[in-house]
Amino acid sequence: MNQPEIIVQLQQGDEQAFKKLVDEWQNMVYNTALGIVQNENDADDITQEVFIQVYKSVSSFKGNSTFSTWLYRITVNKSLDYLKRIKTKNRFAFIQSLFGSNHYNHPAEFVHPGVLLENKERATALFKALQQLPNNQRIAFTLHKLEAQKYEDVAEIMNISLPATESLIARAKNNLRKKLRDYYLQNIV
Repeated sequence: MNQPEIIVQLQQGDEQAFKKLVDEWQNMVYNTALGIVQNENDADDITQEVFIQVYKSVSSFKGNSTFSTWLYRITVNKSLDYLKRIKTKNRFAFIQSLFGSNHYNHPAEFVHPGVLLENKERATALFKALQQLPNNQRIAFTLHKLEAQKYEDVAEIMNISLPATESLIARAKNNLRKKLRDYYLQNIV
């Protein structure tokens, strides 16, 4: 089913069209969210939030961009909103721990489920390094390298210029090289 047809059906309230949409796009939404938040349960929650948002706002979809760009943009925004909530919650938990209530949660180890067993250690190092990048670099890198989006598509999804996109990805690569240099020097046999 092509996108304009499914959008029209969604705008008319067709529940079967919504089910088809979810079936077709849920892996992309989940993988994008997972690449940004690096937690499987949180990526599941974000995926649900994205599709709820799509259902609620499909009537406002004007077709100024492709449906996939619109969906990526919603996914990125929901993922960033989640990260902001977690950062605020962790800040509050840290302050509470200073006053005797020790409920500060450190993030769990993260390994993407699509990574082969023999590559898990390297993937863990990469995802830890990715977490240390500024959000805009991490998102541009995730969309381009993990989601295989072209520079032009990343620019449209992030609503920035093509040169800005190229610069973000180049800076992300550079920063990752610096962060991973020690890991690879220590693990060369």
